[in-house]
Amino acid sequence: MLDIKLLREEPGKVRKAIATKNADPKLVDKFLTLDEEWRKLTKEVDERRSELKKSSARFETMSGPAETDRRDFNRDIKKKIQELGEKLADIEKERDIVWHAIPNLPSDDTPIAKDESGNKVLRTSGKPRDFSAERFKPKDHLELGEKLGLIDVESAAKVAGTRFAYLKGDAVLLEFALVQHAFEFLTNHEIMESIAQGVNHEINDKPFVPVIPPVMIRPDVFQRMGRLEPKDDRYYIPADDLYLVGSAEHTMGPLHMDQTIPEGELPIRYVGFSTAFRREAGSYGKDTRGILRVHQFDKVEIESFTMPEKAVLEQEFFVAIQENLMWELELPYRVVQICSGDMGGPDVRQIDIETWMPSQNQYRETHTSDYMGDYQARRLGTKLKRSDKRQTTPSHSATGQAKDKVEYVHMNDATVFAVGRMLIAIIENYQTKDGKIEVPKALQKYVGKKIIG
Repeated sequence: MLDIKLLREEPGKVRKAIATKNADPKLVDKFLTLDEEWRKLTKEVDERRSELKKSSARFETMSGPAETDRRDFNRDIKKKIQELGEKLADIEKERDIVWHAIPNLPSDDTPIAKDESGNKVLRTSGKPRDFSAERFKPKDHLELGEKLGLIDVESAAKVAGTRFAYLKGDAVLLEFALVQHAFEFLTNHEIMESIAQGVNHEINDKPFVPVIPPVMIRPDVFQRMGRLEPKDDRYYIPADDLYLVGSAEHTMGPLHMDQTIPEGELPIRYVGFSTAFRREAGSYGKDTRGILRVHQFDKVEIESFTMPEKAVLEQEFFVAIQENLMWELELPYRVVQICSGDMGGPDVRQIDIETWMPSQNQYRETHTSDYMGDYQARRLGTKLKRSDKRQTTPSHSATGQAKDKVEYVHMNDATVFAVGRMLIAIIENYQTKDGKIEVPKALQKYVGKKIIG
């Protein structure tokens, strides 16, 4: 959520910014009305408590009728405090619901537009393969996958319904080759050092800690992550009051919930693998063929917690990691900066990678990188303790010791591999004229072969 000071002192700025994300600016006015009422009630409760404290102290030694009067007076104050407290709790709850509904503000360099048509291509890497020069028309991933026994949507539909698939045989080897390659890559200090130095020498080259996160999450934690909405796209288990996650970062982000992290421990970086679940509500009839848009899929994700002044560089580092992995797979792609109207509610800045899909003759999104600022950390209560390294003087504190400043960390997350979509990209871009699939060189040692089929 946003800093309450920003909402109170610069409401016009917030209204204008959230409107660019297609959010209702009136949310700000509703929040301010509730906040003003909350502040008045808080002040009144404090005044009544002070009055009660003074009354108790003033009449401490009284007895007889005066003591009875004091007790009656104090009882009335206590009753009033209880009534005000109940009203205050209701107002605070209502205010917090509105507060949580206000999205984050986009960065200054985010393109302003209503929808994906306003996204900006930053750069393109690699050239789409010219199949016409090789005198054959490329097949789509499902046709190839079914022919080679890699993908079975028909059996999956009988077992689980539409938008599910069995991955079989070498497709499974390819999936775990991607996962293994990603984990070896991200936990290698020399590789991280090389990429960090290539982006900016100020970036810390600490490698990522491997994580297998839970695939279920409590509703209140999902809400604190700012990723519960739209609820219609989430799978909910009423008996346990739990949701299935839509991505690994949904349960990696809360790893340090309600914790204060010493600045010397930052950045903290995780790489996680998990199955993800999405209902794909509102997308019926769209991308229904094959495994591009399914209800269950696997992902490798990265998450980090950083100092505020290093956080934008951290996102650039994440994008560089994504690009290096794409170079290793030798897949054509482009880097796209997402506009205000197409980005997620918690995001300050969003960068996507779109990979060339030959059967569709277009680039499709395969990666995203989200920088949230302190928006998620504020909701999660994830703070950092920044030590004051100045020379200590008596003015620093009553004891002459340096004070510690507590603030919120900044958070980034990004896709390493959305496995299903990467399998599509590999199958289609690496297909051969005789209906087989070449294995990318970077994955051959894991798959154990150069050709599938």
